[in-house]
Amino acid sequence: MSNYKFILSGGGTGGHIYPAIAIANELKHRFPDAEFLFVGAEDRMEMEKVPQAGYKIEGLWISGIQRKLTLKNLMFPFKLISSIWKAKKIIKSFKPDVAIGTGGYASGPLLKAAAGKGISCVLQEQNSFPGITNKWLAKEVRKIFVAYDNLERFFPADKIEKTGNPVRQDLLEIADKKEAGIKFFNLDENRKTLFVMGGSLGARRINQLVEKELNFFKENNVQLIWQCGKLYYEEYKKYESDLVKVNAFINDMKLAYAAADIIISRAGAISVSELAIVGKPTIFIPSPNVSEDHQTKNAMAVVNKDAAVLLRENELDEKFENEFLTLWNSEEKREMLGSNFKKLALPNATKDIVDAIEKLLKKAA
Repeated sequence: MSNYKFILSGGGTGGHIYPAIAIANELKHRFPDAEFLFVGAEDRMEMEKVPQAGYKIEGLWISGIQRKLTLKNLMFPFKLISSIWKAKKIIKSFKPDVAIGTGGYASGPLLKAAAGKGISCVLQEQNSFPGITNKWLAKEVRKIFVAYDNLERFFPADKIEKTGNPVRQDLLEIADKKEAGIKFFNLDENRKTLFVMGGSLGARRINQLVEKELNFFKENNVQLIWQCGKLYYEEYKKYESDLVKVNAFINDMKLAYAAADIIISRAGAISVSELAIVGKPTIFIPSPNVSEDHQTKNAMAVVNKDAAVLLRENELDEKFENEFLTLWNSEEKREMLGSNFKKLALPNATKDIVDAIEKLLKKAA
């Protein structure tokens, strides 16, 4: 049988959406006649990104709990009840064989409703410190696919399978793309390159750091690919020069990774997984403004294996130049970090997750 029905939910951020789409794509490749339905949170980015990837999506009236007392918090119980009721209707109508959650607000009500109907449910947890939704759902699901060790503190050990995070497969072949990357960004092949990325929208504090250090980079013969993000491009495009390539967004990330000798990045789960596959020396500057400070925890999981450098936002003025030069001037340290980081890569995550889902389907048959 290949006309299975799969229901997937993950959203709020790209870190939840893209793994769900990657899993759906692999399932579609194996089961071309299967039906797919995504469920997201109304007004969140999944309502745009999922249809762009070619899948149908339905929205629930759901949002997270704010940290302080707000009108949104007072509305939360009503939103949750409404979402569970709608999720039950969707499950009853669609009749999925498997429900897959990748985190985010909407996956809570959806997987709760699916589990209540006896449908096989699985979770994919991207971070080293799980979000509230996945912790809440852990008892309801058959399998929990993780990317980090020691998650039995949060989930039942017998349900955990360490697969890694689904990432873009084109990153597996960047070793011979350095020349193409240098050419694409119009860089000097005789200089080393720093690639700074702050996500598709950008990271204010990282951009402020780069702006402040432009003279320092110039003095040290650093050429720079600077992905400043869509929100900040107008502010920073004036710095474009022979040594500084300013980009709002980079569509062909493999060429930027290939051109780079050192990378500066946030520590979102998907970025960390991609960077492990790339295996380049990386300085993580985690965002302190995310729930449970999970970016710092993601970065620490790598740093503790001698595979990256961590700088907190409040240390940048004091420590950045020293830490950067130590890495920039030591080929030995760069090679050690890159090599250790690559050892942490789990490039077959999507395939391994779908293998496990296929086993569940066979058991149920």
